[in-house]
Amino acid sequence: MFDLPKFGDGICLARMAELLDVLAVDRAQLRRISVVVTGSNGKGSTAAMCARIGRAYGLRTGLFTSPHLFRFNERIQVDGVEINDDTFARLKLQVDAAVDDVAKRRGEQFGAFEALFALACLHFQKSGCDFAVFEAGIGGRYDPVRLIGARETCVTSVDYEHVGLLGNTLELIVSDKSDACAAAGTIIYGENCGGLRRHLVEYNRWRGCTSLFVRDEIGIDNEVTAASSQHFDFHFGDYDFPDIELSLPGAFQVNNAAIATTLLLLWLQRHPRKAPERIETAIRSGLRDARWPGRLEVIQQDPLTVIDVGHTPDGIRQSLAGLTAVHGADGWILVTGASRDKKADEIVGALAPFSDTIICTAAHHKGADVNAIAAAARRGNPKANIDVAATIAEAVRLSQDLARAQKRKVYVAGGLFLAVEYATIVRGGRAEELDFF
Repeated sequence: MFDLPKFGDGICLARMAELLDVLAVDRAQLRRISVVVTGSNGKGSTAAMCARIGRAYGLRTGLFTSPHLFRFNERIQVDGVEINDDTFARLKLQVDAAVDDVAKRRGEQFGAFEALFALACLHFQKSGCDFAVFEAGIGGRYDPVRLIGARETCVTSVDYEHVGLLGNTLELIVSDKSDACAAAGTIIYGENCGGLRRHLVEYNRWRGCTSLFVRDEIGIDNEVTAASSQHFDFHFGDYDFPDIELSLPGAFQVNNAAIATTLLLLWLQRHPRKAPERIETAIRSGLRDARWPGRLEVIQQDPLTVIDVGHTPDGIRQSLAGLTAVHGADGWILVTGASRDKKADEIVGALAPFSDTIICTAAHHKGADVNAIAAAARRGNPKANIDVAATIAEAVRLSQDLARAQKRKVYVAGGLFLAVEYATIVRGGRAEELDFF
């Protein structure tokens, strides 16, 4: 979409600030309306739930997420509607011209994600958004979202990812993500960050940031999982909402829903003119109606076929727990692979014990060597029957035929590109036609 490399030169914050100024983005207004979502797993679904609650409350709501699954336009939405091609093209001309201007003056290369972030800010401003939810790209300290200056942010979870950029310990990674928050703001931490509480409270203290933790200051209990929905009780401060219904599957989504709810509640505290009597109704309907593709998504009923785009070991373990809670633990054929820039041993190793029948394959886009995937699967589950499919199309045919013949189910997991390409082929498309960022 942009004739730019994925990443720009060094730290982007100064050139991004200049770019937003050239585009006449009102950064003070952007700060007033925005919250920021960071984390290793669960960012997208948390952002989507928060935006859906905002819409239910009656706010004109912008949503910026990445990556997209099927269409580039998915990344930028207003009130649940993706930016259309004509609007995108028109705004892109403005952003392209501004990028060229600033790049020449500064002698620096912009990255494509930076340009897209600027386009989203411009679109939300021109659309008259009352509320905007921004998902960070990588980390938080040097990500463009830090320029928003959001006073309400979150870290949904922390895991080992992008260690070359963020650091090789969980403390370093979560600290980087925490820095997306403005001074004197509030950062909400997901349940798996609880073991880092002491570090985070001290780390945030010097900037005057308040730290809140799920299952501590933010209460969730009485969780019940069913095939079509989940239910839980939510408690935060003076708010007490029993038996909230959540449409997204997976126990990990309760954590994300609690974060999304708290983000909006904190944002509303700065906007007292907004009618408080509508808050509970908006939260209930927003979480009930929220949708987020790719996470434990059922793409076919016969045979039952579920995809998951999680690609970190902790995210994979959480998804497996959610899958078995909803659909049972038995009768699954696993289709797996990993991107070549990920740690295939850890990813496939976390998945392999789940199934006695494993089909190893490689995505068209950035797929790791299929023989390396098969070797990792054998190490992870020496007793499993392991087949190799050179392409996703072959993996679809093999897994679907086997599932029908043996009356089994299919689970596709290990990477975003793998899961999306599989779903595309099942729906009649071609993996080669997908355009990833």
